[in-house]
Amino acid sequence: MIAAGIGALSCVIWVVMIAAWGRFWRIVTLPEGLKLRTEPPPRVAVVVPARNEADVIGQVVKSLLAQDYPGSMRIFVVDDHSTDDTAGAVAQAARDCSDRVTIISAAPLPAGWTGKMWALAQGVERAGEYSPEYFLFTDADIVHAPDSVASLVAMAQASNLDMVSMMVQLKCASLAERALIPAFVYFFFMLYPPAWVNDPRNKTAAAAGGDILVRAAALARIGGIATIRGELIDDCALAREIKRNGAIWLGLTRNAWSIRSYEGFSGVGGMISRNAFYQLKHSAWLLMGTVLGLGITFLAPPVLVFFGGWAALLGGLAWLLMSLSFWPMVRFYGLSPLWAASLPVVALFYSGATLHSAVQYWMGRGGKWKGRAQDARV
Repeated sequence: MIAAGIGALSCVIWVVMIAAWGRFWRIVTLPEGLKLRTEPPPRVAVVVPARNEADVIGQVVKSLLAQDYPGSMRIFVVDDHSTDDTAGAVAQAARDCSDRVTIISAAPLPAGWTGKMWALAQGVERAGEYSPEYFLFTDADIVHAPDSVASLVAMAQASNLDMVSMMVQLKCASLAERALIPAFVYFFFMLYPPAWVNDPRNKTAAAAGGDILVRAAALARIGGIATIRGELIDDCALAREIKRNGAIWLGLTRNAWSIRSYEGFSGVGGMISRNAFYQLKHSAWLLMGTVLGLGITFLAPPVLVFFGGWAALLGGLAWLLMSLSFWPMVRFYGLSPLWAASLPVVALFYSGATLHSAVQYWMGRGGKWKGRAQDARV
């Protein structure tokens, strides 16, 4: 009876999730046929924070220089105290277009700021001399298709948006990436359904930090990057501030993609655990609730299949529903439909990464990114 009850609860959760949780499982992309509406097109300043990115940033800069954007566009790369030749790689990539690319050496990191936010703030300040109408914040591992910037600006103009953010296509080549990356994007949209984010009547706000176009006036209105200077989940924090008095939009794109490789399962796990406990507000109660919720929602259904009777039937139905909800993301990444059934195992991995995040915080270590500790308890 207990097993059947858990199975029934899992089924109810999945019916509600699929039917009423913002249609998070849908793949939301930019509408077709978007066109720039002003002549001349708006001025765009691209700000790229970069720390030890010499192996990838050259391709990124070349893709930005190759944009089929009819308006004026300048690129500002902020070298955030790199110990490799990031600046040299940028200069080499821009050697034929050096007038369009500015390399900025970051000042020492002040107290209360995260490294990325400090780099962005300096890029925005320098780009202010160019008087852009929009800023494009993009990561140093994101390659853009030739029409990427034009499509973002066209979308902002078409719906009078203050922010347009795209979840780029993450690298999905190795076994660990195929197993974990589509689920990473799936869980992100489960937390922040685009239908809710894009609805001005709904308070849900989110953005994907690798590809964010923001209106310069909207950024100034919230007080600039300094408003979110200490945020670790900075993209969603920026979206929250912009949405208080403006309109935002979030979707998924194949027009921009990450070329950063993950170092097996440990690499993906580190990416998850770096900020997972921070997102739970360092609350042990929220941690326990999250692990319990993941257990009932994702882990229990396949286990119940082996119990027989009503428990097996209900567990199997819940497993089928979660697999169907995951299938659109699996298809987006071009994987076999069989991967959709792996979500319970993936959820177990994510639960472990979340617990690891909490342990690292309690031990005073925190997560690490490019040699910097993040979210460590003092």
